[in-house]
Amino acid sequence: MQLRRIPEWLRHAPAPSVRGFALLAGTEAMARGILISVMPLEMYRALKDASTVSEVYFLVGVLSLGVGLMVPFVSRFVPRRWIYIAGCAMFAGGAGLAAQGGVPAMIAALAMITSATVTVFVCFNAYVLDYIAKTELGQCETSRMFYSALGWTVGPYLGVTLLGLWRPLPFLIAGSAALTMMLLFLYMRFGNGRLITRAHRPAPNPLAWLPRFFAQPRLIAGWIFAVIRSCGWWIYVVYLPIFAIERGLGENLGGVLLSFSNGMLFVTPLMLRWMQRHSIRYAVRTGFLASGALFVLAAVLGGMPVAAVACITLASVFLVLLDVSAGLPFLMAVKPSERTEMSAIYASFRDVSGILTPGAAWLVLLLAPLQGVFVVAGLSLWGCWHLARHLHPRLGEKRVAIEPASQLNIPLSLSRKTG
Repeated sequence: MQLRRIPEWLRHAPAPSVRGFALLAGTEAMARGILISVMPLEMYRALKDASTVSEVYFLVGVLSLGVGLMVPFVSRFVPRRWIYIAGCAMFAGGAGLAAQGGVPAMIAALAMITSATVTVFVCFNAYVLDYIAKTELGQCETSRMFYSALGWTVGPYLGVTLLGLWRPLPFLIAGSAALTMMLLFLYMRFGNGRLITRAHRPAPNPLAWLPRFFAQPRLIAGWIFAVIRSCGWWIYVVYLPIFAIERGLGENLGGVLLSFSNGMLFVTPLMLRWMQRHSIRYAVRTGFLASGALFVLAAVLGGMPVAAVACITLASVFLVLLDVSAGLPFLMAVKPSERTEMSAIYASFRDVSGILTPGAAWLVLLLAPLQGVFVVAGLSLWGCWHLARHLHPRLGEKRVAIEPASQLNIPLSLSRKTG
């Protein structure tokens, strides 16, 4: 009897590719994009009070931040693949609870979906750092956003439309997308990531590695870039529609502009080519400088609402450019032995911006009209433009990939010198 040779792909699973990560990101965008416009509406219908909704979102944001920081600690006892699978299952379970309706179910669903999102995000970034070379991170980020474009562009409008046809329908579709993402992950056989041998014993306290983050100026700067970029999106998504309503431009304008901005994800490959012809540093500085200037100009033109809205809409194009480029300085500075821990730190930018933006806006609105929020956003973006001047001018090029210590030259006045 002749023995058949076991196929190579069964004996040795191929290393995950850029396209594989992009497929996972695209599936996640389908799950999250269809709920991004549905969850706030359903939360308001359930709680019937805008301030109560804001309070719930604030508390859920704090919970999500804690969950993200705990993922590295849990990964010391639970294999990473099971954490990722649990995140997908938790997202699907949260969508199922939301389909049932009711105040307790909606609050629990929001907490589950938000926690699941940050859990998957931390694991996803850790896998990227395991399997994607530093010189290919730009291509990976661009592919991820390109594959996500359809879900983020069509999802918000589709979710509200399906909600009017049959209330549970968008939640069931989102849950199905989350389960599809889990099946795709299992099919691609990511495993637990590459094994990294540490020269020291892992810290038992999940917060014990935070000093290592604060001791690395490159990571601090990259995280700040992510936070401020996310704050810019918060203002675009939340406060621009409010501004439009107050100026009599209609309630639907915000949704139309969000669809336009999400549609810009389709041109991210062109942005990548432009960035490759110049440099990561040039792209990051251009994005922060231009978006900051347009936010400030929108505040100056507050008396002409159409012009102000046009300025902020144009600013969103440069925010998309920052989505392509501004995360790379952090990812390229991470040490191999700290991939999971620093991925958790990086993932916290979403929750920090979700807490920081409403708090800062509340303080500004006590003293100034809504245009003051645009000014603060513009100044913050300009601050990142100033900080980004320390990025290495050839960051991301293959010839400097072997010199990680020189990628970001932060003056010692910004942090203590490390050995």
